[in-house]
Amino acid sequence: MTVHASTQGPSSALRRVLIPLALAQFICSFAGSNMNVMINDISEDLNTTVQGVQLAITLFLLVMAALMIPGGKLTDRYGRKRCFTVGLLVYGVGALLSAAAPGLGVLILGNSILEGVGTALLIPPVYILTTLLFTQVTSRAKAFGAISAMGGVGAAAGPLIGGLITSAISWRAAFVFQAAVIALILLLSRRLVDPLPADPTRHFDTVGAVLSALGLILLVLGILAADNNVWLMLGLLVSGALVLAGFFGWVRHEERAGQEPLLSTSLFHNRTSNLGLVTQNVQWLLLIGTSFTVSAYLQVVRGYDAIQTGVIFTAATAGLLLSSLGAERFAKRRAQRTLILVGFVVTIVGIGVLLALVAGTPTAWAFAPGLFLIGFGVGGMLTPSVNIVQSSFAEQRQGEISGLSRSVSNLGSSLGTAVAGTILVAGLTTHAYGAAMVALGVIGLVGLGAAMFLPGRLAPAASAPSGTPVDRLQP
Repeated sequence: MTVHASTQGPSSALRRVLIPLALAQFICSFAGSNMNVMINDISEDLNTTVQGVQLAITLFLLVMAALMIPGGKLTDRYGRKRCFTVGLLVYGVGALLSAAAPGLGVLILGNSILEGVGTALLIPPVYILTTLLFTQVTSRAKAFGAISAMGGVGAAAGPLIGGLITSAISWRAAFVFQAAVIALILLLSRRLVDPLPADPTRHFDTVGAVLSALGLILLVLGILAADNNVWLMLGLLVSGALVLAGFFGWVRHEERAGQEPLLSTSLFHNRTSNLGLVTQNVQWLLLIGTSFTVSAYLQVVRGYDAIQTGVIFTAATAGLLLSSLGAERFAKRRAQRTLILVGFVVTIVGIGVLLALVAGTPTAWAFAPGLFLIGFGVGGMLTPSVNIVQSSFAEQRQGEISGLSRSVSNLGSSLGTAVAGTILVAGLTTHAYGAAMVALGVIGLVGLGAAMFLPGRLAPAASAPSGTPVDRLQP
């Protein structure tokens, strides 16, 4: 029997269901950042370069972003529980293959492709099932808060845990650790019940899926090519923009023909949701971009090993944990818009502190204050942004909005590694580090600008009729 959250709060059975969902978000976010502290170890073991490891990390994040929307749509056709399970299995195979990789090509196949595909299949069901099972606004907000916090902790703690495992055993053991967590999630999710039946007759827009994925891949590859060939970069960026324009043209064609497209254009008619998506994208761009930039600089320029680099990132983990644990208390006292605004301000200040202190002192602990502020700022705005976007539409549209939301967030992660990493690896000097951090700071200002236009108060999600936006500014 399906369990739902009551007005008094979620039952113990429902809280147990939340554990595997939150763990799934944790391990996928962990995978996006833990390789940052293994740059030297992987490069030496697989006889590759920093750029090669950056490519593997970026492709993993990019595959997630490119396939997240199709993954969300597949949940309607095949069921949320089935997609979740298949995604876990594909991810687990990819993790084990990565652990045994003899070269960069196999690592990309296991980590970038299989783990990326697995994540794209399992993450949309995490958010859809949470929305469907937690029917009350308060309990749903708490559930999203727990999942978002685990995602942030996974990303922030990835360097520390990855560094500990790499130093104690090897970088390959970090992938075995991921496979072990996947096995635990499979065990804990046995009693997970899908509240809605699958609809095998549901139309799947294959053309739209190919166009959207290809467009995103070309755009990010264009950024990665910036330090090698300007003309190749421009060609890829223009091609990506044209393919994405073709995708939206195809979507409008499908809608006019009465077909169900991969992504409905009506999802972009909600101004509040659109702004929330921008803030989500920038948050993950800043977190993952900072993680890659600082990790690469410490290992390649200053010669730190995996454990030394990981320990330094405990500051970011502590900041993120502190703000995430206080998210519920903050939400009771302040509007979601305020929390996001403060989060961006604190994060941008953290970037400034990183630049100022690191330039003036050679000690590694000069990174700690800035990393703490970045972790605290990002952690404080993850939950509000997810709540704003995920609760913007009725249950019938959760497959679409979940896929779009996760795609935008993971695109931010891949762009963070691509943009900051491309600037950094072009020179791998203190000046390149500074330039990468300045670029992240400027992008943070864009996120702050978007947050300023969010409404001060949001109408309750349950007040909207089925199929219509619910995040409206109250009179």
